[in-house]
Amino acid sequence: QVQLVESGGGWVQPGGSLRLSCAASGIISTMAWYRQAPGKQRELVASITSCGNTVYKDSVKGRFTISRDNANNKVYLQMNNLNPADTAVYYCTLWGSQYWGQGPQVTVSS
Repeated sequence: QVQLVESGGGWVQPGGSLRLSCAASGIISTMAWYRQAPGKQRELVASITSCGNTVYKDSVKGRFTISRDNANNKVYLQMNNLNPADTAVYYCTLWGSQYWGQGPQVTVSS
């Protein structure tokens, strides 16, 4: 069984930055961050394999960076130049599994 504990959400003004962290218990492989805005479907933001290969949603390329610390079973999402369209609940997940984090809220507004 895998537990995923997230931290780092909050409120930020447009153009600001936030860093989300996800601490995993148990063995992890490919990890991903999803987000869900009010009234919208959950969508993939970024994923990272155990050897560091990454994939990003087009709208976050160049602004968001997913990374991982395999020694400590942690995954991060650095979010820069945030805009109001990035407002959502962000979820960390083990790819292809039923394991999801609790979903910190990220709010971008002036």
